Amino acid sequence: MADEMAETGAQDLTRIFDTIEFRDAYRISYLANAIVIPAYDAVKREFGIIRAEYLLIVSLSHYPVLTAQEVARIARQPRNTVSRAVHRMLAEGYIERAPDPEDGRQARLTITPAGRALNEKIAERLRLRQESVLSGLDASERKTLSTLLRKAAVHAARHDER
Repeated sequence: MADEMAETGAQDLTRIFDTIEFRDAYRISYLANAIVIPAYDAVKREFGIIRAEYLLIVSLSHYPVLTAQEVARIARQPRNTVSRAVHRMLAEGYIERAPDPEDGRQARLTITPAGRALNEKIAERLRLRQESVLSGLDASERKTLSTLLRKAAVHAARHDER
């Protein structure tokens, strides 16, 4: 009886997926939160890194050189949040900063070997959490989801540039 009540309660809590006015955005946000919030909580406990700091590290892991402004666009984070992350990650030795020879107002950011090693550890935790949350989908469904999410994300990035 208790299991039946718990299951019914869970079903009631997921009803919002079909009744909320902005269904797709809510579902995407819910899935993203199901993946990243527990993973980032664990990362904060284990490495002392908050989400904005990791988003800086992961961005620099995929581009050889970025400005803080570019990181803010990639990570969809406010510039002041990225700025605080830059200062902390510089102090921790995970990134380096050099003046931009073409624009004295900008600094060029690069990841250090320590930052790259940190990214590998954290990325694996996020990957494992993602696999766990999405394990209810078969391979074909995962491929379709990935294709659709990429298409929507690319459109969103272009939409913001207008």
